[in-house]
Amino acid sequence: MSQSAWFAMPANVITHDPVLANEVAAWLDVSPGMTVVDGTFGAGGHATRLAELMQGRGAYVAIDRDPSVEPRARAFRAAHPDMAVRLMKRDFVDGFRSLAVEGVAADAILLDLGISSMQIDQPERGFSYAIDAPLDMRMDPRVEITAADLLATLSERELADVFARFGEERYARQISRAICRRRASRPYERSADLVDTIRRAIPTPAQFGSGHPAKRVFQALRIAVNDELTMVEQGLEAALQLLKPGGRIAVISFHSLEDRIVKERFRREAAPCSCPPDLPVCGCGRQATLRVLTPRVVRPGTAEVDRNPRSASSRLRVAERIAQPSQQEGR
Repeated sequence: MSQSAWFAMPANVITHDPVLANEVAAWLDVSPGMTVVDGTFGAGGHATRLAELMQGRGAYVAIDRDPSVEPRARAFRAAHPDMAVRLMKRDFVDGFRSLAVEGVAADAILLDLGISSMQIDQPERGFSYAIDAPLDMRMDPRVEITAADLLATLSERELADVFARFGEERYARQISRAICRRRASRPYERSADLVDTIRRAIPTPAQFGSGHPAKRVFQALRIAVNDELTMVEQGLEAALQLLKPGGRIAVISFHSLEDRIVKERFRREAAPCSCPPDLPVCGCGRQATLRVLTPRVVRPGTAEVDRNPRSASSRLRVAERIAQPSQQEGR
């Protein structure tokens, strides 16, 4: 797949319906003059909403490794000529690190970790199990390994591990065994072939259970191809270095693996002194760096799910950077 082909989708008007848009806007509490860093710009839905609150004043940094977002980012910049809009064509880990080196301090950071509707609806990307397409699944065309490559080269045990760890697939072993039997005579190139193998490999009742029977396997392959969980861990680390005291970070995830990483990282950063309670003087020197603003995960309401069924699995967590004593004294 050539990079130019991924720019082919018309993008002069942003029509993307972002998930949890009202909640993100409320929790980030964006106002004019702020510096907002959007680590996953996508189709620009959240950006459009946040820019309205900025009223044309401030800076908006749009980061995305998917080249197909560039026309939408240009349209977003043209729609907000009085605001400093910058597009960084890289993944959010690299983007956050580069901004920190530049000395940028963010008032608000947004990470929407889900695959965008824009990507799902491009058949040539191979993300959807509902459309027959090449088994690609790369968010960045510069990545060498595709989903088809993984299906061709990983051992039966390695495939089962990918499906179980990243997709939490109950029938990971049966599916990986069936894939290896089939690929011995014919490699996997199309998504419909993989869906057919999955259906044949699982028990008949499971084919008619909750959700599409190929959903977990496709999720697992996408995560593996794009190294998504490592990206989340490293991205949170880099984002927190970029966030100024009093600044807020909002993270939207779409499955339990990502959400668990975000929850645990926020919890660790919010933890105060860990010394035993009977110790008269703190020996660990630890100070909380975050205040968790959403002790319970925020989910979309019924109206949003009815309007946009893809939002059903989304979950939002928000935290605020705590100013340390030395920072407070210098303000």
